[in-house]
Amino acid sequence: MNLNDFDKTSQVGLYISKEEHPTFGKKYIARFQHDKKRYVKVLGYSKKDGLTLQKAIILFEDFKLKVVEENENPNSLKNEKKNIESNNSLKNNPKTNDEIQALKDENKFLKSLLKDYKKLKLDVLEEGIQKIYDLQDLKPYQIELIKLQDWLEKENKRMIILFEGRDASGKGGAIRRITRYMNNKHYRVVALGKPTETQRNQWFLQRYIEHFPTGGEVVLFDRSWYNRAMVEPIFGFCTPEEHEIFMEDIVNFEQDLVRQGMILIKLYFSVSKEEQKRRFDRRIHDPLRQWKFSEVDMQAQDLWDEFSEKKYEMLRRTTSRSAPWHIIRSDNKHLARLEALKIILNSVDYDGRNYSLNFEANEDINISVQRELLQMRKTKDY
Repeated sequence: MNLNDFDKTSQVGLYISKEEHPTFGKKYIARFQHDKKRYVKVLGYSKKDGLTLQKAIILFEDFKLKVVEENENPNSLKNEKKNIESNNSLKNNPKTNDEIQALKDENKFLKSLLKDYKKLKLDVLEEGIQKIYDLQDLKPYQIELIKLQDWLEKENKRMIILFEGRDASGKGGAIRRITRYMNNKHYRVVALGKPTETQRNQWFLQRYIEHFPTGGEVVLFDRSWYNRAMVEPIFGFCTPEEHEIFMEDIVNFEQDLVRQGMILIKLYFSVSKEEQKRRFDRRIHDPLRQWKFSEVDMQAQDLWDEFSEKKYEMLRRTTSRSAPWHIIRSDNKHLARLEALKIILNSVDYDGRNYSLNFEANEDINISVQRELLQMRKTKDY
């Protein structure tokens, strides 16, 4: 089996054939190494077996799990059961018998759950399983974030992360995944509401500066001072003069922050119009998500072109060498969150980095400002 005949998939170790068999379709194979041994298995075909990528991922994980279990537990479950039954001390130990009964009860409960799961539609079940795998994919990088936090505290460094993007672009979900295991004593999430009357009469940036980090701290802004670049001028919350003053001054302000030792990371989550609509529809019809839907959301689709124009101007005028924008395609939430983690981790050379992880950018998700602006000009989406 020549690996050159196969393409990599989004799942490490899972490959799909480049050529499609007229009858069987494309072939999925699993290929990975465990305990210095290489394992390869044909999982099936797209047409013959009805395999999709998600189904192939499930089969791949089952195969890996079986290999690991066989290596770690060479005796079969049947032999283990005989060993238990032949051990008189276990037979005569009431506590052990209680534990065995508890395991049987737990197994019975799990089987009852499995019956319920089997009643679900396959695509719903696959989506749930995929989310579990996605969470596992993020964990190694979340561990690295803890190391980064330790380094910031040790070096007394300060970090600001800006999360910008249209409504329903995935900013909040990314923040939750990023902060999931972080030390909550050394980070804050700031999501400012409408300015008070007093704040309206202050310097525009003053209410943001009040929340800036101290040494060893990370502050994540869920929307930031860039409200003045997009939201405020569109909805008339600032005058054209105030908008222009901001656009002229903000680059120098950010350069001063960086010169004074602030680590500033600017993330823009770029969602497509179609995906935004799909997420809005889900918010409207899902009782658990309806609280997310606002009057501003209702206008986001109608004002898409206006937001695109302001987005184009903002990215063009406010990116700089010291504080560049990082554009993250966010239609796929999991891949967007993974790239956001990588960008943050690549921003500093912290101690104890796990170099076995892949820190390289996924160029289909994490793209440069120049490429985003070019794409917007080509599609006239600005």
